Amino acid sequence: MVQEYVSPVRVHKYPFEMVMAAYERRFPSCPQIPVVLECVITEDSWTADDSTRYTTRRCQLNVDAPYLLKKMIGVDYVYFIQKNHLDLKSRVLEIEATNETFSARVGVVEKCRYYVHPENPEWTCFEQSALLDVKNFFGLESTVEKIAMKQYSANIAKGKELIESFMDEVLADGVRDLKPWEAGQHARNRELRRVVSRGTEPLSPLAAPDSQRHSQPDQYTLDSEYIKRYLGELTPMQESRLLQLRKWIADLQKGKVPSDKTLLRFLRARDFNVEKAREMLSQSLLWRKKHQVDRLLSEYETPEVVKQYFPGGWHHHDKDGRPLYVLRLGQMDVKGLLKSIGEDGLLKLTLHVCEEGLKLLEEATRSSEHAVQAWSLLVDLDGLNMRHLWRPGVRALLRIIQIVEANYPETMGRVLIVRAPRVFPILWTIVSTFIDENTRSKFLFYGGKDYLQPGGLLDYIPKDLIPDFLGGPCKSFVHEGGLVPKSLYVSGAFTERDGDPLSEDSIYRSVSLAKGQVHEVVVSNRDPQSVLTWDFDVLRHDIAFTVLHTHLDLPPPDESATGGAAQSVVAASWREGSHFRRAEPTLLCHDGESIQGSHVMTECGNYVLQWRCELLDTSHRAAQLMYFYETLDSHQYK
Repeated sequence: MVQEYVSPVRVHKYPFEMVMAAYERRFPSCPQIPVVLECVITEDSWTADDSTRYTTRRCQLNVDAPYLLKKMIGVDYVYFIQKNHLDLKSRVLEIEATNETFSARVGVVEKCRYYVHPENPEWTCFEQSALLDVKNFFGLESTVEKIAMKQYSANIAKGKELIESFMDEVLADGVRDLKPWEAGQHARNRELRRVVSRGTEPLSPLAAPDSQRHSQPDQYTLDSEYIKRYLGELTPMQESRLLQLRKWIADLQKGKVPSDKTLLRFLRARDFNVEKAREMLSQSLLWRKKHQVDRLLSEYETPEVVKQYFPGGWHHHDKDGRPLYVLRLGQMDVKGLLKSIGEDGLLKLTLHVCEEGLKLLEEATRSSEHAVQAWSLLVDLDGLNMRHLWRPGVRALLRIIQIVEANYPETMGRVLIVRAPRVFPILWTIVSTFIDENTRSKFLFYGGKDYLQPGGLLDYIPKDLIPDFLGGPCKSFVHEGGLVPKSLYVSGAFTERDGDPLSEDSIYRSVSLAKGQVHEVVVSNRDPQSVLTWDFDVLRHDIAFTVLHTHLDLPPPDESATGGAAQSVVAASWREGSHFRRAEPTLLCHDGESIQGSHVMTECGNYVLQWRCELLDTSHRAAQLMYFYETLDSHQYK
């Protein structure tokens, strides 16, 4: 079990020589790091010109391990051998520490390095890294690793604070300016040697830096202050994972490396598992290249139908400074948009919004005092009904969700759902299983008008930015949506996929009806509160539609007639109110109409979906419809 830990660069805004004087104050022990009990010098030598010092120490550490574990392994303390190389001429200090205790069972190699900042000679950089190899430890390998990680994290967090604290002591003693080592300046060099001759920085189990010995930082390091300002607060382990992924992707790409924010998003999506994040990111980079996604912002031209009928757009920021996107989903004509621009067109629109979001995140971070890592989404469901559950449209939505989840993970900070109608749980049941669990946890739901009450939108959006269509004072430029005129439909824009279980070819049935004929579907219900849903298109002439209910047994519909049309299963002798009732009023549907609806089946018994031809002129061709129905269990509809 081998683990590698890498930390970002810490920058001390003092010259190298002053930093050396500060950390000398930490020897031979440091109360701020109680794990280090004592460090004894076993070897110490300087070169003749006082430019280089070689020091070896044996450090006694009181590892923060459970008492029982210490008794099981028979030790109270562990020892590390620390070798230090201080080069005042090159202004570099390198430290390497290895464990002496249990070295045959556990291998720990720690390295750290102080060097002059490559862009500012008055600043000093500090890097850390460590390698932990738990070979065999009495069956306690996992426990040892956890203890090491905990100790590593704790001491990295303290490192910069300690230097700053001891620097205050150095300055209080009147040491203000230590000149760098110079050839031939014997008196100055001896004074510099005297100041830095007490020792070098002690290391705890897992305190850590890059093993390469050079005076410039390599391409895989990041400054800790940069991380805090532009990426947000990360734990030492998270910082380490970020640096590892950065290096791996750079080796893989052999060219342009994605931004650190992008790397961090994929790490978060995979719970900071570097291997899984690298696999996910690699697939996404290939996808972006294949579909030329990097060119979307500069080349995408918004279709005219989207400009007029797509009810979504960016709307200022929320209280956390996140860009806010508003989508009036209840006003969206999904079928009309798909018939106009197709599924790929709707996908391209979504990807363009995502790319805009990434750009807005960069702008928000630059203009604020903290990292803005995700945007917020406000979804208004007013007007949502069963027409939004048109199955090809749902299928297109699921495909888009899967692509966005795979390529834009952790970009959604919060999703505010307002004015959710009773039909919404049906859509949510279908869609939610395709949304990552972590993303689902960011959804907040508000039904009715409670979204403007305490605990509602005002907790997340400034009062003066609540959109006007939600009762706020802020003018919204998000389009109201509405039905897309059929004149804007484009022939062939939306076609079903062969073999797709959600395609019209596989789940929609076509039926022809002559005058007076009916087509019926009998649904036997034994689950009160389950939901019967339907979706049908009238392709020719007018058709009357209704839903009936009876507790009596019904014969199965006779589908031997042409097109599935037959006589009604409801006997001619039955009387409405006595033998059956209308669960839904009769609806006259005209040529070209698309109808979606649902009914909560509050009673057991038989429900009948009935379509009846209303042709007045027998010379006309038969009426035609295409339909689909589905039953949703009661536990799905809450």
